[in-house]
Amino acid sequence: MVIVKKILDFYINSSLHVALSAFALVSMTQYFFDVKDDFSVALFAFFGTVVGYNFVKYDAIARLNKTEIKKELKIIVFLSFISLLACFYFFFQLSWESKLSAVAFFGLTLLYTLPFFPNKQNARNWKGVKIYIVGITWVGVTVILPLVEAEIPFSNDVFLMALQRFLLIFSMVLVFDIVDVKEDDIHLQTVPQKIGVELTKKLGYALLLLLLISEFFYTNNHHFLPFFFKLLVCGTIAIFLFFANENRSRYYASFWLESVPILWWLVLVVIE
Repeated sequence: MVIVKKILDFYINSSLHVALSAFALVSMTQYFFDVKDDFSVALFAFFGTVVGYNFVKYDAIARLNKTEIKKELKIIVFLSFISLLACFYFFFQLSWESKLSAVAFFGLTLLYTLPFFPNKQNARNWKGVKIYIVGITWVGVTVILPLVEAEIPFSNDVFLMALQRFLLIFSMVLVFDIVDVKEDDIHLQTVPQKIGVELTKKLGYALLLLLLISEFFYTNNHHFLPFFFKLLVCGTIAIFLFFANENRSRYYASFWLESVPILWWLVLVVIE
């Protein structure tokens, strides 16, 4: 069991799990817009997420503790380097429009991580901003990027997909914020820090309900499967919200919650 735990911890700490979630969300966007046999964007999102998340998590540690980097972190740095090479490879497979979109969202990730303004903190530490930057970045990578690459023009359906993805990510981040409410710096002003855990849960339920209601406004939605699928996803996230509290283990959100997009993507693969 000790070995299994170490493997699981490395899988989570190296951002492979969240990267697989990104791959799943890109694949689901392509599925609902009938984009087939295009894995370049999904693989770019996978490797880009590994690089981006590891950069966000370990940049400060690597710079401040240059002589005391643990073995696991060295492996993660090596994995991130390999992922960076793969990310560049798939980046050059994209169209110019997609490249520009990818650069824009990478810039947002840098803003989230690095202090660009003198005597200012990075955007990650701006009061109440983190959750919006995370949501917009995930919408960009998992909705906008694959649709730009597929040359699907902006429409009501594209807007609704972007809105739904933002609401989904926002709701999932609320679970993370509830679990970390005692550990997060009070200056971050996360949602549960500002309005309390119970109101945060109610906000999450409302956002998920809004996501489901928006499903009825699609112009090309002629069958029951998309709504039923999203009902299952929202129901699962709502359950995680209901049982979320500050005493949950790190696996509650970092593994089980982030498994939700992967699980339902696998369901789509099976029933397709």
